[in-house]
Amino acid sequence: MNTTSITFDLDSTDYTARLAFEVLLNDTVVFATDHVTQPTTVKFDIADDDGEHELKFVLKNKTQDHTVVDENSNIISDAVLSIANAALDEIKLGHMFFEQLHYYHDTNGSQLFAEHKFFGVMGCNGYVSLKFSTPFYLWLLENM
Repeated sequence: MNTTSITFDLDSTDYTARLAFEVLLNDTVVFATDHVTQPTTVKFDIADDDGEHELKFVLKNKTQDHTVVDENSNIISDAVLSIANAALDEIKLGHMFFEQLHYYHDTNGSQLFAEHKFFGVMGCNGYVSLKFSTPFYLWLLENM
């Protein structure tokens, strides 16, 4: 069975905030941490057999206390997670990767659950979704 390696860098703006993070492949956890405490390179392999898949990046445990605002409701500081340097078998995906992702959240309860663009930063409890097919390289060529 052929496999494809997926890697990315995970980081937090506030290591004291107990932000939890998971990666799910077809609803099966392939990476999880209860607290992002340092920059971390996440790596896992997926089978490259023919099929349709969904990869989810999940942010959990964010509270209103993790966001500090001033008297004008301007954000002074915020605990967020960032995903950067995504690579497929060590080939950096760059901007194309983010164009394929969709961020689903409810702005931590202040709005209806909805789809948003994803720019590499997760600041609300919810998930980022990537739907793709394998073989991965064929999907990649079709979506460039």
